[in-house]
Amino acid sequence: MSAVIEVSGLSKRFKNVTAVDDVDFSVEENTICGLLGRNGAGKTTLMQLLTGQDFATRGSIRVFGETPVENRNVLQRVCFIKESQKYPEEFTAKHVFRSAPWFFPNWDAEFAGRLIDDFRVPLTRRIKKLSRGQLSSIGVILGLASRAPLTFFDEPYLGLDAVARQIFYDRLLADYAAHPRTVILSTHLIDEVSNLLEHVFVIDEGRLIIDQDADSLRGSAVTVVGTRAAVDAFVARREVLHTDHLGGLASVTVDRLSQSERVEATEAGLELSPVSLQQLVVQKTNIPHQEFEQSA
Repeated sequence: MSAVIEVSGLSKRFKNVTAVDDVDFSVEENTICGLLGRNGAGKTTLMQLLTGQDFATRGSIRVFGETPVENRNVLQRVCFIKESQKYPEEFTAKHVFRSAPWFFPNWDAEFAGRLIDDFRVPLTRRIKKLSRGQLSSIGVILGLASRAPLTFFDEPYLGLDAVARQIFYDRLLADYAAHPRTVILSTHLIDEVSNLLEHVFVIDEGRLIIDQDADSLRGSAVTVVGTRAAVDAFVARREVLHTDHLGGLASVTVDRLSQSERVEATEAGLELSPVSLQQLVVQKTNIPHQEFEQSA
């Protein structure tokens, strides 16, 4: 596969704040990637840079081999849907969908029509009269039906209820299988999307701290539970991601264990449990950068 996005030494500063800090990564074509991290970590700024909506302070960005800034050849192949998506207030949803082909050459009106039914979008109601969930539905439909070769979803589905979010995940996966493209999801609902993701990027305070295949990342950490003395002895020479103590008991999350290490833990009377992707991201982003660098 070839890279759709190539980023080198990318930084973005706003006065005294560094929103993106010396980031290097690439995104392969026809993959679903998660861009994860805490509020204010730099996710939205990074996506704005990748979609040509802002200028980098330093570094280079190549999208489809070219700079995205003021580049029609790149931007007509990109769709960026964000939570705070704005539309003219006097527009109705019908106006939004009718104008979509002007911006997205691969727009599929038939698919959009099915999605409108799925999400029960009122087509003739003015935008300013729509609920947050209905506005989120419009964004999701635009992103899916655009069939853009590179599509960004910056948490536009936060206004959706659980049923509507599941519809979004199901339609995304099914249409991606039929019409492969590169999709980047930025979300706080990590457990909900974890099974969709093929690659995971985690950004924290502007720095990229995880850039890894999702399958290998899911099995990269284990929680060890048992008596405090036994757990402490077992994890003494291992990288510790998280520790909880309660009286004489301990629960410690460590990096991946080999089969022999698992046997050793069992023989020591310890219990092992897998760590979800969400738990792993939470624990990684709770580690101070200096400690993370020393232990990595």
